[in-house]
Parts: sequence; structure tokens; C-alpha cells
Amino acid sequence: MYALALLLLAIKSALVLGQAPVVVENKAAFAVLNPNGPFRNGSQTFEPNPNANLTPPYFQVYDERFNAILGPNPSIRVIVENDTFAFAHDGCVWIEATDQVFFTGGRIQGRPVSMINLNDLKTSPTGLINFTILPLSSDVQINNGATLFDNDLLLVTTGKGSLPPSLIRVHTQPPFNDTIILNNYYGRQFNSLNDAKVHPKSRAIFFTDVTYGFENGFRPAPLIPNQVYRFDPVTGEVRVVADGFSQPNGVAFSPDGNTAYIADTGETQGVTGGTVPTNPATIYAFDVEPDTQAFSNRRVFAFADTGVPDGLALDTNGNLYVGSGDGTHIFNPQGTLLGKIFIGVSSSNMVFAGAKRLLLMADTKIYLAEIAATGQSLNL
Repeated sequence: MYALALLLLAIKSALVLGQAPVVVENKAAFAVLNPNGPFRNGSQTFEPNPNANLTPPYFQVYDERFNAILGPNPSIRVIVENDTFAFAHDGCVWIEATDQVFFTGGRIQGRPVSMINLNDLKTSPTGLINFTILPLSSDVQINNGATLFDNDLLLVTTGKGSLPPSLIRVHTQPPFNDTIILNNYYGRQFNSLNDAKVHPKSRAIFFTDVTYGFENGFRPAPLIPNQVYRFDPVTGEVRVVADGFSQPNGVAFSPDGNTAYIADTGETQGVTGGTVPTNPATIYAFDVEPDTQAFSNRRVFAFADTGVPDGLALDTNGNLYVGSGDGTHIFNPQGTLLGKIFIGVSSSNMVFAGAKRLLLMADTKIYLAEIAATGQSLNL
């Protein structure tokens, strides 16, 4: 009864303030469930208080420290939508100078890179804005992840057929000129490059490699392990910094650069591999060695309770934001689940657009969450 009272109070307060509903979840209340169920599988969403009768999106508070992240009047709403195809899947990057956000599509061959301008929200009568697909060159073959690199986009392509996966630097203004900066490991093709981040101290590029191109039928069989790499764009040196993964996916660093996070999405093996629920849906944390920047002291940071952990981002306090099967999960630096931005469907990635703005990619929609947190700067 106490947990229900807290829940009703939180919902009532949300309605009074005009903010998005904030549901306070009591972990002790669902530590023991009815032995006869119903229980769920990892692809089904988890709503501890289904009687709340809320329609997503809303905020779930699993730890009171999440309130400081949300602030007094958090809100979330759809700002872009198109139900005809998955235009907003991954690779989201915010450009501070122009207030533009770039992102990649998914679940379709080609995976176009698109752009929105958040300034358009100021004059939109409906609160919705349009996206524009970029006319990129044929160098960009099935793009997946992306990050900032010297004020340009760094696109991470999976490759297509015999064309190699690549890291590609792209200007953010027309005509969107591009330069391939890496497409092999000492003459060997990668499998299907997935995501990348620039280290906050060394400014080296760290990226992940998976076999989803093969699993989804547009790349040949893999000929190299799925690994995490470090690339020095000044010297051209590329080296392996971590291995032993099923499908290393999202990558991120703590603000001081001493801790690395890797999301392993091995539970999802693509169209041909299907879903293997005993494979990892796990975020691993590593120490970053100060001399070589190799990853060491591997440990489990968290296991996703819904879907798989995909894209990763951090705020200025070192809290980790994880794209998952029901929205965005937020963990503190010790791996405690603080809360969720619950949208009820998968969100592969998210990006901070400066202070107090977080955009969630949800394939056919983009959500804007206005909260108190500020994103870690990626403009290194």
C-alpha cells in the first residue's frame, strides 16, 4: 500500500505541475513475485506498477538520486515522427554551433544519415519538425554509429558486400565532403564496424566491430574476432585493446577517461542468428591503462533487464545512459539503476544536446526529454 501511495502521489504531482508523469518504483515491492507468475522474457517490457494505467512516455524512478537528474519539472515529447520507415536508429551527434542533430536510420539497407535543426522547434506550430536525408557519397556504405571528431562527423560504416567497413570523416555542411580515415587492420577487413568514441585525453578513436553485417546478409563471413580497437588518427596506428566479446556494440568513456564502457549485444544475433537469451545483454566496465590505453580489469557493470544495451552516453557527473529495449536506462558510476526514461519501445541510442536536453532515437520517432542533467562534451 505504501508503494502504491507513493506512485499515486508522484502521478498526481506530475499532473499538477504539467510535467511528464514520474513514477516512483519500489524495488522491494517486486523482489518476490507470485510463484505462479506471470513472469516475462527479456524482450518484454517491465512495468512494476501496471495499475498506474499510464501511456508511455514517462519517467520511472528506481532510486531517489534519479530525482536530481530529472530536476523539478522533467518533460518528454515526440519532436520528429515518420511511421513509414526507421529513420532514427543510431549514430546520433549534436553540433553545438548550429544546434543540429545528425543520426542514422536502421533496419533498411543503406541506412541513410539524416539531420534535424532544433532551432526549428521555436517556430513549429505543432511541436513537430522535419528531418532531411543527407546526400552522402558512395563511400558511406550502410552507416551505423557516429561521433564528433574535430567538429566533423565521424561515421562508422558496416560495409556492404566486398566493400570494407570504414571510419569516415564527414563535414557537417553541404556538400558534406568525406574522407575515409581507416578501412582495414594491417590489410585485413573488419567484420562490421558498429560504434566509436574519441578518448577525452588522448583523442584517439576507439571503435567496436561485430558480425551483424554477416548475420543480416549483407557482408561475407567474418575472418577476424569481434574486438574493440584504438586508432590514432595522427600516426595511423591501429591496435586491439579488448577482446572476448560476443557482439561489442556501444562504447563510452567516463569524463576523466580512466574508465571505458562497452555494451555487448550478443543476445541479438541478427536475422540469421536470431535471439539467444543466454548470450550477453551486458555492459562491461574496464580500466583504461595510462600508458597503452588498453582495457584491463574487465567487470560486469550492469545487465539490461529489457532487450539489449546499445548506445552509451554520459552526463557531466559520470552517470551512464544506455539505449535499451524500453527506452533509456540511467545508472550511476557504481552500476546502480537510478531510473528509466520509459517509452515502451526500443531506443538504440540517445544524445545530449547540451544542457538539459536529451534526444532518444526510437526508429520512427525522436523524443526530446528536458531534464536537469547536462551531457558530457564530445567536442574534444
